[in-house]
Amino acid sequence: MAASFLVEPERKVEVLGEYDVVVVGGGPAGMTAALAAGRAGKSVLLIERYGFLGGAGTAAGLSTFCGLHANVGGEHRQVVNGLCDDILDRLQFMNGLNPPHLSVAQRIQAQAYDISAYKIAGDQLMLEANVTLLYHAFAVGVTKKSDDEIESVIVETKSGRRAVVGNMFIDCSGDGDLAAWMNCPFEVGDGAGNMLYPTTMFRINSVDSEKAGRAWEILPKLMDEAEQRGVRFPRKKPILRPQRDPIEWRANMTQVSNKDGTAVSGIDAWQLTSGEIEGRKQCWDFFKFIQENLPGFEKSYIVEIAPQLGIRETRRILSRHMLSKEEILGCVDFEDTIGVNGWPVEAHVSGDVIFLWQEKERGFNQLPYRMLLPNRVSNLLSAGRCAGMTHEGQSSARVTGSCFVMGQAAGTAAAMALSANMSPGEINISALQERLEANGVYLGRSW
Repeated sequence: MAASFLVEPERKVEVLGEYDVVVVGGGPAGMTAALAAGRAGKSVLLIERYGFLGGAGTAAGLSTFCGLHANVGGEHRQVVNGLCDDILDRLQFMNGLNPPHLSVAQRIQAQAYDISAYKIAGDQLMLEANVTLLYHAFAVGVTKKSDDEIESVIVETKSGRRAVVGNMFIDCSGDGDLAAWMNCPFEVGDGAGNMLYPTTMFRINSVDSEKAGRAWEILPKLMDEAEQRGVRFPRKKPILRPQRDPIEWRANMTQVSNKDGTAVSGIDAWQLTSGEIEGRKQCWDFFKFIQENLPGFEKSYIVEIAPQLGIRETRRILSRHMLSKEEILGCVDFEDTIGVNGWPVEAHVSGDVIFLWQEKERGFNQLPYRMLLPNRVSNLLSAGRCAGMTHEGQSSARVTGSCFVMGQAAGTAAAMALSANMSPGEINISALQERLEANGVYLGRSW
């Protein structure tokens, strides 16, 4: 029987560079974190596993910004601003942005964009802010100055294993990798092993948009009728919407599980492998159903299946505050607000998607700075879907809008902490809020 473990020979790791701020993960949180720190004059390295930015918005084919808007007393308002506006402006300039559209039972707005334009806009904005980009680099570990301070991030690249030394680190990996390697406590799922189910996104081209009409309204009824005939679908509540050019439509319709019915884990290599295969199979099955049953799709074809399975939840880092479902539904305020979240609780459970809506007219909750501060490690912030949220709280605040908010606050706080020679947990919150507001962030103090 082969040994369970092998011992690697000791080796020296070349230092790739030293930076004020090192950001791991180039999704929406990582993008705004790097931009904020770079514009504050700090040297910043942004490490991304793929050859482009955008996270789930590009690599997982999401192609829609959720959470930029809130339903405030029946009025749809954009409530996420700041660096988000710079990204939207760049996409608009590139003719890569759709107007906002009503989504989720016509109760809240989302906004579609062109994935290629988003990739290019990300490159441009980072370079303009003097952010150094390191693509095709997979973070695999850390070295420590002490038990509560990171010295460097270890990355694997085509040039070999390298170390990136930093003064401040921001974990935007989505999976809380840096925090986990530093032995920060974390949670996975609901405590009973249940995580939000992932999705494989795909896009359909050559659609006759006039014949298709409002196909997204017809599709659920067709699926119900098919189920009465014995057809089985992985989940209810499909999303099928046109892109920037209406000959192309995006499809968010799959739900990927293991053979035992549990959600595929984004931090398990074998489950990820089987999940990618199963997700592509579901894409093909759903596409054939659409092509054979929806008017306007007769001559359509799949133009792209997303390069990566869309993971909604893995590790959530135990932080100084864990944002909860009750705080989201109750539209709660926090003294250390860094911005707002107006998206409902969106729980991807077995076979379905459950939405829970805010209980107050205002339609949004504030996000507290403390959710970015892991319970230990003095030079680390976390932002994005791995930040301080409960399982049900994360079902809402993991979306793009909240990630933009968290990232800008984390990058701003990291720069302030470096300038004051203190840890992120020691900075003046009022000064942080003033800086965020000066840079266009809406803190939700009045509505």
